[in-house]
Amino acid sequence: MSDFNERVIAEFRANGGVVEMFGPRVVLLRTVGAKSGEPRTTPVVYRRDGDRLIVFASKAGAPEHPAWFHNILADPGLTIEVGQEGQVVARKARAVELHGEERDRLFEQQATEIPTFREYEQKTTRKIPVVALELGDVIPG
Repeated sequence: MSDFNERVIAEFRANGGVVEMFGPRVVLLRTVGAKSGEPRTTPVVYRRDGDRLIVFASKAGAPEHPAWFHNILADPGLTIEVGQEGQVVARKARAVELHGEERDRLFEQQATEIPTFREYEQKTTRKIPVVALELGDVIPG
């Protein structure tokens, strides 16, 4: 894990789910490595869509998808950590890759609100995957 991600995760957990650079719209994805089988934790920016959290496999416009995206394709069941009323709450979730009009609509909303996502889209030849996290039960902690 990168030093940057380690700092974001530590700040997120210390501040009830808020990261100064990103505000309260960070979620931690706790996945299992598709190749290694090892637990992985990755901070990503999200937006809400009804009861779902929407995340974007942008990898800052890199030519390849981020590792977390490969992990959820291999096993869409995951645990997330999200800020809720000043606390970090762990929940079960199921990842569903979105396609077509729904994918395009949600990506456009994100790119309009956070123009950096438009830059990511322009930097790469791949279509940036959009993933819905369908929330499950809170994990007592």
